[in-house]
Amino acid sequence: MKIVVIGGTGLIGSKLVAKLREHGHEAVAASPNTGVNTLTGEGLAEVLRGAQVVVDVSNSPSFEPAAVLAFFETSTRNLLAAEAEAGVGHHVAVSIVGTERLPDNGYFRAKIAQEQLIEKSGIPFSLVHATQFFEFTKGIADEATREDGCAHIAPVQFQPMAGDDVAAAVGRTAVGAPVNGRIEIAGPDRYRMDEFFRQALAGMGDTREVVTDPHARYFGSELEELSLVPLGEAALGEIHYRDWAAR
Repeated sequence: MKIVVIGGTGLIGSKLVAKLREHGHEAVAASPNTGVNTLTGEGLAEVLRGAQVVVDVSNSPSFEPAAVLAFFETSTRNLLAAEAEAGVGHHVAVSIVGTERLPDNGYFRAKIAQEQLIEKSGIPFSLVHATQFFEFTKGIADEATREDGCAHIAPVQFQPMAGDDVAAAVGRTAVGAPVNGRIEIAGPDRYRMDEFFRQALAGMGDTREVVTDPHARYFGSELEELSLVPLGEAALGEIHYRDWAAR
């Protein structure tokens, strides 16, 4: 099966391409580095020729709200148009658990816009909603660090997962039948977010204090207890944070 992975040279994309190839699929990594640009349309027709499935794990180079919205709307429109022309039968996109629960978060709004375009495209699709990745732990802590030098984290539920587990779940979805809806995936363990970061930073040798702050903002949004975790059934990863960190 020919599967084109948009964003195939990034964190999740590179893992996904490797896993698909291990299982005998023709997995093609598509990104500006390989001559495929979804913003301009460059290389799309060529790379999609003969593809049965497209997986979009691309990301915006800027997280500024207007820029990220423009990225996901433009790239998704171009990609879906090229897929329709090429006769692609399954579009898979990775999104985030809780997008609809944080409407004041510019990045989440952009992901919602992307999903709406996919849902209306007429192309069979699957949306994989993932929780935060272990690989982003330091970046989240950096964003949460205030003028006092402390990371201010809300005491809400948090269920992050390993990038390898994300790639495995997306791969299973890509080779399966389109669900024409969403699948939620999360890590095997649920934590209190402030406690997770207190332990994770200590394990990294990071001496920053983690302040428990119910009003701490997560990339601009104040969180409620269940903002970032699945509300119903979710497929759980197998890699525990302690094992991932030890590696």
